[in-house]
Amino acid sequence: MNTIVTISALVYPTEIEESVRTAITNIFPVDLNLRNFGAPQLYGEGGLESLRRLHTLLREFRILDAARRILINGMEGNNTQFRLNKQVAFVGKVNFPAGEESLGSIHVEISADNTEDLIMIIDWLAPDTVEGEPVREIEL
Repeated sequence: MNTIVTISALVYPTEIEESVRTAITNIFPVDLNLRNFGAPQLYGEGGLESLRRLHTLLREFRILDAARRILINGMEGNNTQFRLNKQVAFVGKVNFPAGEESLGSIHVEISADNTEDLIMIIDWLAPDTVEGEPVREIEL
């Protein structure tokens, strides 16, 4: 299953680049590059392996239902997009902000070969639950 995970976050003048880098890599273990398209941005790509920490954290913090709703709502074809709070990620936790934050968010896009593969990735990351417990866990 070919999966591309793209992660990016702007680095605002009031932020320390290393802190933004830490926030991203606490959740997604990817190599990050600094690029500048008018504003500095940390950018990295990974595969399915780069989602394993997020997979664990969603269970640890018991936010599978919220994560599933956000992943499904972010779907467009064989991609899904979502945002994570930078400050929360800096301390190794996960929070899905309601909208764009004043200091920006971590932007994540997951791309699969087709919609079926994407749904399988979503089912793996954030399965359906009953009373907060996964109905069925799958391995990828």
